Amino acid sequence: MPSFLTALLFPAAHRPKKSSSMPLNPVLQSSLEDVELLYEFLLAELEIGPDLKISIKDEELASLRKASAFRTICNDVIPKRIPDIRRLSATLSRHPGILQKEDFERTVLTLAYAAYRTALSQGHQKDIWAQSLLSLFQALRHDLMRSSGSRVSL
Repeated sequence: MPSFLTALLFPAAHRPKKSSSMPLNPVLQSSLEDVELLYEFLLAELEIGPDLKISIKDEELASLRKASAFRTICNDVIPKRIPDIRRLSATLSRHPGILQKEDFERTVLTLAYAAYRTALSQGHQKDIWAQSLLSLFQALRHDLMRSSGSRVSL
């Protein structure tokens, strides 16, 4: 059973979808090899469609089983609109403990998405995406510092 705070951070991960075979609370990384594969996915050329769906352009990488989990998390779990990302950042800033592994992973993927959108944006939109990127970075930094036992003053 997911904790209330975990469900609050990424509610879509805990909501069953009739049109999807997505497992409840999907997680991408369960080994060091999975972590390395995640970096390969992020370094590969990603495409964000008009419907905000994320896909991996490299056909070989895209055909891997873990790529399916990556697409599910990116397309069905992480927030992709500024108001939703701001809500996540605000919730993270009030999070009392260390993030669960799956919440940390999803926050990192949201950060990567925000970085990608920042790079593609211009003018005022770029500033808005950059602020979201900074807020997510600060939340992750705070979590890492807390998990390492260091005191943080943000």
